[in-house]
Amino acid sequence: MNDKSPETTPSSTPSHAVDTSLNKKEPPSSHKTDNVEILLVEDSEADATLCKRALTSKGLANNLFHVRDGQECLNFLFAEEEYTGRDPHNLPKVVLLDLKLPKIDGLEVLKRLRANNHTRLVPIVILSSSQEESDLVQSYALGANSYIVKPVEWENFSEAISHMGLYWLVLNKRPLNY
Repeated sequence: MNDKSPETTPSSTPSHAVDTSLNKKEPPSSHKTDNVEILLVEDSEADATLCKRALTSKGLANNLFHVRDGQECLNFLFAEEEYTGRDPHNLPKVVLLDLKLPKIDGLEVLKRLRANNHTRLVPIVILSSSQEESDLVQSYALGANSYIVKPVEWENFSEAISHMGLYWLVLNKRPLNY
């Protein structure tokens, strides 16, 4: 998927950017982190940008929040460390989780989220470049809801992400007390 940089994507890609104020260096304010619909857990800036552009093109990235490693994902969902002001009861509609992450890898993040009663029902979509059968089997065994292999070409990636976003944000029905 990294064969095209974000700057060389097709001209049909929207030129407006996702609200980058959600992607912070200073502590985020709770109002920006309490209404997150998509939590994108991706260490590659290029892959994250492509994902954001694909979702934006379908109007699905308004409440997307991007974290860059497994530890930050856990901190966000459990409202710890830099996210202590966030309401931990406001969970995203879906977590897009890469497997190969710094600090804590995606499989360990998945295991911890499924082991916690508060986060065990959060839909988790693995979004990885790995086509290894062992990664696929482990992801589903640990409770992943879906596994998407990142396509190499922009058009295929954009289509896959758009369909995924439409399903989890618009079509999927969640329990009331989730």
